[in-house]
Amino acid sequence: MINLAISTSSDTCSVSLLENDKCIKELNIKNEKTHSEKLMPLIDELFNSTNLSLKDVNLISCDNGPGSFTGLRIGIATVKAFAEVQNIPVIACSSLDALSYNIQNAEHICSLIDARNNQVYCAIYDNNHNLISDYMANDINNLLPIFANYNNLKFVGDGYNRHQDLFSQTDIYDDTIYSKNIGICGYKKFLLGETTTADLLSVMYLRKSQAERMLGNGTIKH
Repeated sequence: MINLAISTSSDTCSVSLLENDKCIKELNIKNEKTHSEKLMPLIDELFNSTNLSLKDVNLISCDNGPGSFTGLRIGIATVKAFAEVQNIPVIACSSLDALSYNIQNAEHICSLIDARNNQVYCAIYDNNHNLISDYMANDINNLLPIFANYNNLKFVGDGYNRHQDLFSQTDIYDDTIYSKNIGICGYKKFLLGETTTADLLSVMYLRKSQAERMLGNGTIKH
């Protein structure tokens, strides 16, 4: 099975091709502002360098959040177009799930993505990268008591890097959200029968966008 994986939730635009859950090739560009310009050329480069094409793809895996609202919409719109043209099943995976794979051999893993204003997105995983908590969005200080319930919890992500003064952990792990890990998550979900169709693919919002929050508190008007 050829698995095309796409990640656009962060400042890294990442695309990869996997055979089942084994990465064939991955390409990354770190510049969030150019996702709309770079995603399609990056995918073309990926196909050309592997002598594969969209017709060879049996599954598309993509991240659906949390992360950049603009980046996620660009990625999901691209996946929808590909899936509809070739009738390819799709899998949506959380960027938090993918981030957890940046740590191996830890009893518990916490993915932390910075959401600004002291807020973070987070989720906790076991040593096999299985989700064992809810997906959460909260003030970092409100989450500390939850983290204390897990033994040997290792943190990864730019949310940890920003708030590392709150933790005793000294290791800093790679905070890049890699598409190859989206592909691994996608294949795991495929084996569990969790595929969907392009029309049902959507962004997972753990909190409202900045514009929606400003509208809700009266900062901006209709």
